[in-house]
Amino acid sequence: MPTLRSSSSPSRVSSPLRRTAGGGQRGFSASSSSSVSVPYGDRDSDQASQGDSDSLSADEGSDFEEHLRRNVKKRAAKRPLKTTPVAKHPKKGSQMVCGHGQKDSEPPAIDLFDAVKAAKSDMQDSGDYPLTAPGPSWKKFQGSFCEFVKTLVYQCQYSLLYDGFPMDNLISLLTGLSDSQVRAFRHTSTLAAMKLMTSLVRVALQLSLHKDNNQRQYEAERNKGPGQRAPERLESLLEKRKELQEHQEEIEGMMNALFRGVFVHRYRDVLPEIRAICIEEIGSWMQSYSTSFLTDSYLKYIGWTLHDKHREVRLKCLKALKGLYSSQDLTARLELFTSRFKDRMVSMAMDREYDVAVEAVKLLTLILKNMEGVLTDADCVGIYPVVYASNRALASAAGEFLYWKLFYPECETRTVGGRERRRSPRAQRTFFHLLLSFFVESELHDHAAYLVDSLWDCAGSQLKDWESLTSLLLEKDQNLGDVQESTLIEILVSSVRQASEGHPPVGRITGRKGLTPKERKIQADDRVKLTEHLIPLLPQLLAKFSADAEKVAPLLQLLKYFDLNIYCTRRLEKHLELFLQQLQEVVVKHAEPAVLEAGAHALYLLCNPEFTFFSRVDFARSQLMDLLTDRFQQELEELLQSSFLDEDEVYSLAATLKRLSAFYNAHDLSRWELYEPCCRLLQKAVDTGEVPHQVILPALTLVYFSILWTLTHLSGSGASQKQLLSLKGRMVAFCELCQSCLSDVDSEIQEQAFVLLSDLLLIFSPQMIVGGRDFLRPLVFFPEATLQSELASFLMDHVFIQPGELGSGHSQEDHLQIEQLHQRRRLLAGFCKLLLYGVLDMDAASDVFKHYSKFYKDYGDIIKETLTRVRQIDRSHCSQILLLSLKQLYTELLQEQGPQGLNELPAFGEMRDLARRFALSFGPQQLQNRDLVVTLHKEGIKFSLSEPPPPGSSSQPPNLAFLELLSEFSPRLFHQDKQLLLSYLEKCLQRISQSPACPWGPVTTYCHSLSPVENTAETSPQGCPRYKKRRTEGPARRERGDVSSSQEESLQLNSIPPTPTLTSTGIKRRQPLRGLEEVEEEGRSEPELTQGQPLSGNQRSRFSSPQHFQTLLNPSGPGLGNRLTRASQGSSLKSTMKALLFATALSLSLMEEDEEELEIHELSEEWQETDKHTSPSEHGLDLLDSTELNLEDF
Repeated sequence: MPTLRSSSSPSRVSSPLRRTAGGGQRGFSASSSSSVSVPYGDRDSDQASQGDSDSLSADEGSDFEEHLRRNVKKRAAKRPLKTTPVAKHPKKGSQMVCGHGQKDSEPPAIDLFDAVKAAKSDMQDSGDYPLTAPGPSWKKFQGSFCEFVKTLVYQCQYSLLYDGFPMDNLISLLTGLSDSQVRAFRHTSTLAAMKLMTSLVRVALQLSLHKDNNQRQYEAERNKGPGQRAPERLESLLEKRKELQEHQEEIEGMMNALFRGVFVHRYRDVLPEIRAICIEEIGSWMQSYSTSFLTDSYLKYIGWTLHDKHREVRLKCLKALKGLYSSQDLTARLELFTSRFKDRMVSMAMDREYDVAVEAVKLLTLILKNMEGVLTDADCVGIYPVVYASNRALASAAGEFLYWKLFYPECETRTVGGRERRRSPRAQRTFFHLLLSFFVESELHDHAAYLVDSLWDCAGSQLKDWESLTSLLLEKDQNLGDVQESTLIEILVSSVRQASEGHPPVGRITGRKGLTPKERKIQADDRVKLTEHLIPLLPQLLAKFSADAEKVAPLLQLLKYFDLNIYCTRRLEKHLELFLQQLQEVVVKHAEPAVLEAGAHALYLLCNPEFTFFSRVDFARSQLMDLLTDRFQQELEELLQSSFLDEDEVYSLAATLKRLSAFYNAHDLSRWELYEPCCRLLQKAVDTGEVPHQVILPALTLVYFSILWTLTHLSGSGASQKQLLSLKGRMVAFCELCQSCLSDVDSEIQEQAFVLLSDLLLIFSPQMIVGGRDFLRPLVFFPEATLQSELASFLMDHVFIQPGELGSGHSQEDHLQIEQLHQRRRLLAGFCKLLLYGVLDMDAASDVFKHYSKFYKDYGDIIKETLTRVRQIDRSHCSQILLLSLKQLYTELLQEQGPQGLNELPAFGEMRDLARRFALSFGPQQLQNRDLVVTLHKEGIKFSLSEPPPPGSSSQPPNLAFLELLSEFSPRLFHQDKQLLLSYLEKCLQRISQSPACPWGPVTTYCHSLSPVENTAETSPQGCPRYKKRRTEGPARRERGDVSSSQEESLQLNSIPPTPTLTSTGIKRRQPLRGLEEVEEEGRSEPELTQGQPLSGNQRSRFSSPQHFQTLLNPSGPGLGNRLTRASQGSSLKSTMKALLFATALSLSLMEEDEEELEIHELSEEWQETDKHTSPSEHGLDLLDSTELNLEDF
């Protein structure tokens, strides 16, 4: 093939490339708007080529190779015969192309086109290609492919790169392939072209450096004196500069060809992977060769693509911009771009994809650092809320932005001699004051722990300055308000927790699995450091804020983050004594649950027998419990003896009980014997009702903890029978008290009694003897029926109630409703656990399941999980419970509204929706659930006809509308089961003596759901889809008579349909039938259905009554199978055709069309021709018609 550079004009070296970049698209275009068909796997939408390329007609084809072939021929015809190589000094052995070699060079091109065509045909067979193929080897292939392109250019950069032949043809090939409709070609060629462009950019950058060096050498040589100047040196430098200039022009021509021929069209390709490749590479060009590419004409492509709908493309845009904004030398040339696309970059901080939002916030942080004054306060306000995001990476990025915006200018660390100077205490105080003002004034969140976690990566050293924090809190003249003090304490506790545990607060997602050894070492050092600092100061903090419960509770939580061994190793027992004194004062002073729980837990941490100071802590605990117990005994006697107590006495007794209850939860207080006095108090409350509810609630909890601690002692050692029976007696007595409290007027007491009852019944259920604890069998307790009934009634009255509508979620009422919803969910979960562990009768689950649809929004997940577990325990019983739920709802609605117009009520529509959800819960295992669904239908039919209509009335039975609910389960039935259920329904309807004056709608609806036309895509017993059977099965259906009626009666309900008889692939001749005229004459007396006409509305209605329903289901006496048997054994043709037409009508289920009538006549004529040569024995049994169900079982 001739080279692309003419010997007469060296300056025209890059002209073919310009033709490729400019007019080449018209020749190489494979626009997606072409009418050429492409396989589904390799065809893109109309966005595949949105450039200026012209689309080809269907006659010419959309492939680029035909046009490339013609263009090559045209260029070869226009060029002179003699050509010279591009390289000035070709290597030895390089091929010199002459005019006689033109014919010899064309066959390789033709071979290339043939290879492309063959590859295209291969791609059409499969949509996979190496760049998208799964597996580690193919993932490695892409990197190797890119490395190959890079190495190719690197090896050719001093010789073949400027030869004109290889690069020109390679660029032409990649340009044409990148415009192909075949996705594999377009993706692979675009990747190769972009990597080729990147390598050329590196070569161009090296050429630019060589030119600069050459220019400096030339200037230095020219500036020498006349005696020192070397003319040969100057001439050599001039020649070298000229050569470098030519090479640079050629490289720029290649880059322009690739950019205009590939990038301009593919950066908006329909495939996101192609768009991402283009954006990633243009970002690298701008960073490496900024003098040529960092201009607005190239930056606009990145700016436009910031709006791309795919995550990967937006991510590549942001990463490319990060590389540009990270350099202060480049940011000066980005001012126009920043002003144009700043709003879009700010809005991307709220991107729905977390990784995109993270990169957007990091990009804005770079803009904030390197471009002062570009981001206004309004721009920054939109980023501040992101510090409270649930994703930790996003929140940490936003925290860094917040730090550089608000904290760094005021608290930056000055460097002296290349070293960071230690931050002054004043700067640290300024940091915490700014942090306080931001959290309090912004009002974006209620918990400072999330703000601390967001700032931990960038400002961890400031947040771990516990000296400054505690000094701020302990100062007398600190000028901090109450809210600021509470916030500062929360920041202190959060920073201590973060340093000690090393994981984010609850609800914040992090992708890390664990800490590195280095991080664990830092964590251990920080824990020791904070413990040594806070142990002496914690008593002082408690003494200062002891009157405020909001501030004391978090301060008491600090102890669980300490390394408590330091009390011993550092000889700090005196500070332990001070802490215990302050703890006792706080417990005696406060009755809030948060403070008492924190104090009890702090004392529990110190009461470890392994500590050397355990005796001191145990003595302090005993003193505190003695104080509280004595106070309780004194106040209890006053309550039992007097009939009236003032508010102060009631409050004091309730507070004492709350304190004892909180400590009984964490500590064993059995030696103080609180069970008996609390039971006396509760018994008086049940008998007289004079005990205030503030006293009853903690008393119930105290008795509950007393029983559990006793069970703990007996479980760990060999307990005697007497001790076990004594504990069971206590438990039964307490259950009776709680049962009495379920009917209390106070809802709090009712809910508390229900929760304690649920826990106790679950603990003392049969599962307590599992795991080798059979000696605890005397403690197993089963609740009586009355208690089960009261638990279910409580559930109906307190859980399944309609709550008010929630507002925006920020008001106090909305928060109260949310808390109430959580409490109701806890109650429902406790009841469901009793069901699943066998404590309550499983039928009680119907009280929960019947509210599945109505309360799906609030409790749908709990009820669904319970339904799944119940089905795993017993599938048959579960289906009965579902039917029982529907029966209960139907009966309730019937009692409220009456039988008239029942199925038109909105509540009945909700029941249908519930039945539909129940049907879907059976799952796709149709064969596995076959007997369950059939039994459910049978029981439903019995219930719907269980109550006859009033004597002398023509109205339908009151429960008949239940059949409409039952129809929702019909899609789960097999074809055979539907036919037998229709027969069973017929038998049940025969028992009803009254004949309706109008059709019964529920019967019609249910029959329609059981008809074959209703479900044309039933699944086979094996779970495979069954296609709709053709009407030509009439002869085979007729031959069913070979199966005797006695055999049909012996079939069982739960058996699997038999495998159809296998036949050869040869076409068998059908048995001929005589003309249809005789049948028509005999069929005059039969209903119009025998003539194949579609039924009108009145005709359909006749089949809804019991009498006509009997005629439809059993038109030939004892059974349709018997009738067909007699016809096949030699009865007249008239009887046979009647039975066939009735069978056809049954399969159509009252839904025949006019065009199907013609099909019957055509089939009849075909049967007439083939009936003479076919015997009944040639036909096998039909799978759908050989039902293994026994009607007698119904």
